[in-house]
Amino acid sequence: MGDTVSSHLDESRREMITARTSNVMKEFSDMYEQQYAVALFNSVRFEIEGGGGTQSQLLHRKDPLAGRSIFSGSLFQYLEENRKWRNRFISVPNSYTISIYDSKAAYERGLHPKVTINCAGYRALTSMEEYMELLNTNLSDIKGKGGVNPVIKCATQFPLILWHPYARHHYFCVMTEKEQKKWHAVLQDCVRHSNNGLSEDSTVHTPAFTDAVRLLRQSKEHYGTWDMMCGTPPQILANLVMETLSPELKNVISPRLKGKMHQRQRNWMLISDGVYRQVLSQTSGQYHALVEACEAQRAPLDARIRTDMDQIITSKEHVSSKIRALVLPKAEKLLRSSVQPYINSILDALMEPTSRGFAEVRDVFFKELVELSKNSLNIGGGEKLGEHMERLSMLAFHPVKMQSCYEKVDQLNLEGLQQRFSVSSPSVFIGRAQILMGEQMDNAVYTFEQIFNQRLEAKGGEDMCKTIQRCQDRVLKKFDYDSSTVRKKFFREALLQIIIPYMLQHLAPSCSPDLPRFKELIFEDFSRFLLVENIFEEVVLQSVTKDIMMAVKEAAVQRKHNLYRDSIILSNSDPNLDLLGETSPVDWSSKFGADEQESPISFGTVGEGSGKKRRQVVSMIQLEGMPLPYESCLEVPGVELIPEEDAEVSEEKKEAKEIENTGPLDDPKSPDSVNEIRDLINPVVEMLVCISKDDQNEMTNGAKPTTGTTTMEDGLKEQVIHITTVVEDVPSKSPVDKMSPQTILQKLAGSPHRESVIKKAIDEIDTAVLEGDGEKIVEVAKSDTESPMPLTTDSSSCLNREDKILKPADTEGMLG
Repeated sequence: MGDTVSSHLDESRREMITARTSNVMKEFSDMYEQQYAVALFNSVRFEIEGGGGTQSQLLHRKDPLAGRSIFSGSLFQYLEENRKWRNRFISVPNSYTISIYDSKAAYERGLHPKVTINCAGYRALTSMEEYMELLNTNLSDIKGKGGVNPVIKCATQFPLILWHPYARHHYFCVMTEKEQKKWHAVLQDCVRHSNNGLSEDSTVHTPAFTDAVRLLRQSKEHYGTWDMMCGTPPQILANLVMETLSPELKNVISPRLKGKMHQRQRNWMLISDGVYRQVLSQTSGQYHALVEACEAQRAPLDARIRTDMDQIITSKEHVSSKIRALVLPKAEKLLRSSVQPYINSILDALMEPTSRGFAEVRDVFFKELVELSKNSLNIGGGEKLGEHMERLSMLAFHPVKMQSCYEKVDQLNLEGLQQRFSVSSPSVFIGRAQILMGEQMDNAVYTFEQIFNQRLEAKGGEDMCKTIQRCQDRVLKKFDYDSSTVRKKFFREALLQIIIPYMLQHLAPSCSPDLPRFKELIFEDFSRFLLVENIFEEVVLQSVTKDIMMAVKEAAVQRKHNLYRDSIILSNSDPNLDLLGETSPVDWSSKFGADEQESPISFGTVGEGSGKKRRQVVSMIQLEGMPLPYESCLEVPGVELIPEEDAEVSEEKKEAKEIENTGPLDDPKSPDSVNEIRDLINPVVEMLVCISKDDQNEMTNGAKPTTGTTTMEDGLKEQVIHITTVVEDVPSKSPVDKMSPQTILQKLAGSPHRESVIKKAIDEIDTAVLEGDGEKIVEVAKSDTESPMPLTTDSSSCLNREDKILKPADTEGMLG
């Protein structure tokens, strides 16, 4: 593979790539320096004048993932070097990068990962058909039919693929559908947070960078949203270079690629990855040098802005009025004819899935609190409460639990509007809405934690359910208000992102030629802070803002969207809550002495502090129904170890049904029906009693009222009301089929299907013992007991626990 890349990316071609990257970076640097001064002026002005925003009702956690990692587990990875599937250990720290290790032991020793994946720009896929469709769309010159001659042959029927338009693709697979769903949720969360955009905390660098990139793309007639505006600034710049460079290289290189269709596709992906890494390395170095140069000029620029602030603002207002007189008539005409008729349609397409997503966030949060209340009522104890609160505190960062919320927004569809308004895809808005949903969930959880902790310290553990209920109601009211505020802001920003580029694209041809003459109205000392291009865009923005605000305000009146009206203001409604926000987060495990070993724990990598324990948000995945011995660099298991889909699904359904019918004995829940309440009052215990053939004739299948007593394992005698007798015929086996327990265990030691063999071995032992004594199975039902015995479901329990076997002499009183 290396020969293929080096042969097509020779020295001359690499020099051409370097030159093209330098040209793009030169254009970007000029625009960034201009926008840096403008962004600095706006930041200082906002600092001096202030800007009032809607006050949040919920508290915000500063560093929610401190001391945490998101996930870790083992799966199979496809290696391009030798085209083999190997077992790998994956760790996802709180930075949402994916670190790949040879084994769990290497991870725990703090070794450097073999591969680290930054998921910005990637897409997480779960089917080879979807992957081939994307591949054929991206490689239009090197097409192959979906499902025929795939690029790779997946080892199982549950693949996980990370796809990128320019960088290398990553292929994984797991053994079960349940694992696939869990891993897919984790990978999607990594992509979501990596694509979240630049930090809003930087009030100068972020707006300067985004405006420079947007203006540079507009100069090349690329208006509208851009899917690859994601990741770090060097990654975004590399995407900007590859946007034009990749098609040109493809046209030159693809005709020279040899081999079958899938081989040519694989070779081109490796070549594209080589080009992308070269471009990314160059953009990283040049961008950091550019930022340092601008930062060196920040102090004198800041001093001048503060000194001449009033004169700069006056000059800007004068120029704005002149540009407004030129632009407004044209903008209003375009607005009336081509924008206003579509605002409500765009808003409806955005509102319905987004509102459903936020409603699901509320429901998930409510259900978790109900579960917390039920467990505190049934189980009690500070240790259990601490464990449940620990899990609740990380609810917003649990990809699997939040998946139902995110799926609601995935239904957002702008079909019919995308082409008209140059929207590449709705993924930009979907990702932003999902990030806001996660933030609101964490705010609600953190606020509940602080209020609940305050109540506990004030009143202790008395009447826990009522305390939880009151805190829950208080937080939900605040969540409803903040949810409405956040959604309305999101709708306004989304409408601006869709409409403003459309208007600029149609107004630029007629207005841009007249803009240079307005530069003469700006003093030379202020020319770095006032650019006519920015003022022109601000005028266009002001022309459409009123219509957007009115549309969102009218939508807030409709009850179906669950939005508060703008007239409802809850500012300073809960001043005591602000004081709680200044306190440190509650460590529930140490507060109630919870056993931290029960919480999933992972170990930090070298970059995060070697050997430092970090609690995981999501529990580690283990294979269902079989052990996971693949902790070293092993190949993918043979076909005999990969469970069939139908058998696996049926087994999962069977286990789910058993859990549903019996429930965990150590974690009881509140009764949900009248019959369950009656069972709690009059518990029933089923016991297996071995009897002889002579007594069999005296017993019949059915219920027979009787009285008597039986001796329990604690020595107390309990009264028996009735006995249900069931006689089962056990087919005899030939001596050849019978095996001793030692023989069974020897065969078990080398078997790959250990759990199934264990179960079969137990059945063999049960049958051998019962046939040897000539005994039958009798079920005895007993009620009116205050302390029920554990439920026995098979004869193996009788064999392993002698204290629960009732001898015939003990049953004489029961049988009358």
